[in-house]
Amino acid sequence: MQKGQIRVQTENIFPIIKKFLYSEHEIFLRELVSNAVDATQKLKTLSSIGEAKGDLGELRIDVAIDEKEKTLTITDRGIGMTAEEVDKYINQVAFSGAEEFLDKYKDANIIGHFGLGFYSAFMVSDRVEIYTKSFKDESGVYWSCDGSPEFELYNVDYSQRGTKIVLHINEESKEFLEADRIRSILTRFCKFLPVAIYFEDKQINNTNPIWTRKPSELTTEDYQSFYKELYPFGETPLFWIHLNVDYPFNLTGVLYFPKIKQSYEIQKDKIQLYSNQVFVTDEVKDIVPEFLMLLHGVIDSPDIPLNVSRSYLQGDPNVKKINNHITKKVADKLEEIFNKERSEFEQKWESLGLFVKYGMMTDDKFLEKANKFLVMEDAAGGKFYTYDEYRTETEATQKNKDGKLVILYTTDPVQQHSYIKAAQDKGYKVVKMETLVDSAFINQMEMKWENVHFTRVDSDIADNLIDKQESNESVLSKEEEEKLKEMFGMQIPELHVTVEVKGLSPETAPVVATRPEFMRRMKDMASMGGGMSFYGAMPDEVTLTVNGNHPIYQNLLKESNKDTQEKQVKNLADLALLSQGLLKGNSLTEFISRSVELMQGEKKSSIIVEA
Repeated sequence: MQKGQIRVQTENIFPIIKKFLYSEHEIFLRELVSNAVDATQKLKTLSSIGEAKGDLGELRIDVAIDEKEKTLTITDRGIGMTAEEVDKYINQVAFSGAEEFLDKYKDANIIGHFGLGFYSAFMVSDRVEIYTKSFKDESGVYWSCDGSPEFELYNVDYSQRGTKIVLHINEESKEFLEADRIRSILTRFCKFLPVAIYFEDKQINNTNPIWTRKPSELTTEDYQSFYKELYPFGETPLFWIHLNVDYPFNLTGVLYFPKIKQSYEIQKDKIQLYSNQVFVTDEVKDIVPEFLMLLHGVIDSPDIPLNVSRSYLQGDPNVKKINNHITKKVADKLEEIFNKERSEFEQKWESLGLFVKYGMMTDDKFLEKANKFLVMEDAAGGKFYTYDEYRTETEATQKNKDGKLVILYTTDPVQQHSYIKAAQDKGYKVVKMETLVDSAFINQMEMKWENVHFTRVDSDIADNLIDKQESNESVLSKEEEEKLKEMFGMQIPELHVTVEVKGLSPETAPVVATRPEFMRRMKDMASMGGGMSFYGAMPDEVTLTVNGNHPIYQNLLKESNKDTQEKQVKNLADLALLSQGLLKGNSLTEFISRSVELMQGEKKSSIIVEA
């Protein structure tokens, strides 16, 4: 029998391990099961090269709890250890000292590649025992430690090859004696480990997930079934990308494009990071480009450098290379689908557009490729333009006085229908920009695309949308125009109103309300928390363009009843504001009451005439 002390440069290492080794104590189970998997895989390797003789038997890992004895046991049939190996690998803790550990790793929350995974057991245990027998023909070995620097190590009659670790769970950690708790931890961290893991006589893991297999071996059904395994309540994904790289780094995985019906359904942190099939984290922002954080799926790479915490990635060149590779693979896949199956691509644009636009805003390399497959849907529906196609179709009609291409867009085809129709009647092409990212996308593309300006279709009357400032003379006299300007120059709460009289088409509405593009954009950004609070506090600027050529004014100007005339003018202005969504609350209530009153007045006049 051997007795001794754990060889570290401080006797206070165990209190430090208990306090700082993990922020989430549940990780201990991942570490111990991962070690068991490593031991099993090593045995397979030795057997394949003839160094481990005989029948290996069933290679599996068993996790068991004994509530009465307050123990949690992890048993493997792997390579096992000799007494010498236990002394080497268990009794020597790879620390230069507790003070250096605290100073260097005080922010770390999970130990990764420093040989300390086993010692995570002491975070939840009063005592830890090891029973082990090497695949070599040697005696079984017993090791025990109560969390102090002292241990016991001696030979025992343990006849089964492999290692059994028994944790005597402490009072503070009795949650780890609950079956449901253990099952949930194993499911989260060990779901795809390559060795069968059993708990309560049931295998809890898939040892052969699809990312470990060749794409040529897999069917559409395989990919969709695996997606359901990852996200049981998710809809069938749009499509997927299988990553399989072995140089200059190792990377495998499957990334899925999920269906997104509404912008508010966007969810990040749906990609899971694995290292040799061991779950590490679902926070992959350093590996996956920000815009692709909207994707779902799995990435596995043994070459992703992990520092003392498995959840925090080091600044390493490989991470940047992997990031760039994923961006390129996604861009290539999107371009391939667009070129080969454009119709299907357009049908999926409602979901795809969010990824593409987000990427174009945040990644210039992706922007360069995406310019070829970004599509914009015509406001009339059914037709899509690439950027180049839109420019070609509007080259002759939609350049402003500065020579810039004007891309006319709508954020709400239903509410802005009258403005869209007026623009289309002029021969203009209007496209939809109605998602949450479009406001930022428009601003970014005006900076990244050359000689382009976006104009919302309701930011001016159709005649002025392209900044040509054409002459718009009305049939009214100057005196009549001035009178209309005076009549429409009313004070409206929370609005700064400017009135102009122009001679638009007789078919155009009597009054058109427009909001300047710049100010509206600033206020939109302020409302979304875009740091434009100064603009958010300012009143809405609105221009009321009175159409002097509309026949309604021939009668309105002759109306002898001033009260009726004022109410008619107010109603025309309110109708215009309503089209911009600016008529609310008390103003809307007054508009409804006034409209009913005017209709009743017309009915009385009709009765008098008939009499």
